[in-house]
Amino acid sequence: MLTIFMFLGIEGIPRTIGVLQPMVMLIGLATARVLIRYALVDVLHLVHRGRQHRVAIYGAGRAGQQLGLALRHEGHLVLACYFDDDESVVGDRIDGVRICAAHDIGPLIGELAIDEILLALPSVVRSRRAQIVERLNKFPVRVRSLPSIGNIIDGEVSIKDLKDIRVEDLLGRDPVPPDEQLLGQAITGKVVMVSGGGGSIGSELCRQIAARGPSCLVVAEQSEFALYSIMSELEEGANDREDVLIVPELIDVADAAAVRRVMQRHRPQTVFHAAAYKHVPLVERNPISGLRNNIFGTYHCSVEASRVGAERFILVSTDKAVRPTNIMGASKRVCELILQAKADEGKDPTLFSIVRFGNVLSSSGSVVPRFQAQINAGGPVTLTHRDVTRYFMTIPEAAQLVMQAGAMANGGEVFVLDMGQPVRIIDLARSMIQLSGCTVRDDNNLDGDILIEEIGLRPGEKMYEELLIGDNPEPTSHSRIMRAKEERLGWSELLGWLNEMERALDLGDADSAMSVVRAVVPGYSPTDVDEDHVSQMQRKEK
Repeated sequence: MLTIFMFLGIEGIPRTIGVLQPMVMLIGLATARVLIRYALVDVLHLVHRGRQHRVAIYGAGRAGQQLGLALRHEGHLVLACYFDDDESVVGDRIDGVRICAAHDIGPLIGELAIDEILLALPSVVRSRRAQIVERLNKFPVRVRSLPSIGNIIDGEVSIKDLKDIRVEDLLGRDPVPPDEQLLGQAITGKVVMVSGGGGSIGSELCRQIAARGPSCLVVAEQSEFALYSIMSELEEGANDREDVLIVPELIDVADAAAVRRVMQRHRPQTVFHAAAYKHVPLVERNPISGLRNNIFGTYHCSVEASRVGAERFILVSTDKAVRPTNIMGASKRVCELILQAKADEGKDPTLFSIVRFGNVLSSSGSVVPRFQAQINAGGPVTLTHRDVTRYFMTIPEAAQLVMQAGAMANGGEVFVLDMGQPVRIIDLARSMIQLSGCTVRDDNNLDGDILIEEIGLRPGEKMYEELLIGDNPEPTSHSRIMRAKEERLGWSELLGWLNEMERALDLGDADSAMSVVRAVVPGYSPTDVDEDHVSQMQRKEK
């Protein structure tokens, strides 16, 4: 255009058009883009200002700084300040945002109208994180956290990396690194069977066993869906372990013939017995099914494992077996006595052992997912009693300790896992409500978001759980595993009681079966239940 208009010329058109037209076009394009940017970004930003959240970052280190940069691209989030424990950086600014002292969090939350605190402390130990979270629990803010330093790759920190504080972050107990030699001792290169392989503990056992190179992993499970779920997960990761044969077995461990067929077909060298009905209220209402599955499932699996020459048989037990007040706990205590009696008999080549621990976080039926669902629904959060306490540990930690304890067995031991300090369930509920960004509604805060209601203890439920029947447990080579000293029954005596119980169960006589349980487990002391309801359920079951 410059050549045509300026040098060649067109009649009736001034030559200056060759200079003016590009200038006008450039100004028009630039103006249009500025106006569009203003309309799409600034105007919409003002429209949505009411939905903005003011956040603070706890931790002014490298991870905190990168997280602050990422927040600049999030229109709905405004960074109010940083908090840090290091007094030497207090008062400094990062991109214009000041760093405040951690001990001033309380007043600054109200002064700066902070809605959420983001923990940028990827390398802090769990005990320190628990202390920080416990302090933040006092304030009406939501708390989220970056993952551990091992999960932050190439120094990149994104808003998507943030996650809600998990309940295990509140335990205040740092996990002990597992002893890999112990983990592989009963697994690597061996045929391993996991009964109840689709359950919370069983499925985690399957994951960790498959990763440690058994020659064959037999996953036995009664629930078709649970077996399908864990097999799908294991098969998806099969490319990383092509030399591991994984075999699903859909069986009921209380069926002696089915257990015998599976044991003879695969001849496992190590058996982890995690199959059990564990939900206290359900087993309390269905004693015949609970006793048959838990007690005779353990009996048949242990007998058949011994018959095929298994090297190790490890029973996953529960703290509810200690001075039980419910049928589920009493049945698990009978399971423990079965393995101890077989070990004392001395006729089996199999090393029998028991691993006993408390509640597992986020397992099926756990209070944690139930509380979270109630919080998401706006409450109320229901608990049985405000003074109830429970021991908790994570599923992976429990599975690792089960495998390590099984490898240490010499025969007949009851290994007890160190569960740390018991947790009050009401404190757990309050923490989960506060970490969700809500407040507890009570007499001191009538305008709170979520109400906590007590509904009363359920049949068979205890106020607190115990891990030991006797005193003075022996230490082991593992800092988190103890060896309990407890009374046992002889095999011939116990076998007579089991035969009597089996006859009662075959007749549908729950009363006679429970009388056997009381004789075998002297410490069994059932709590008061609705006798009419129990009788009605027993008649239906018959």
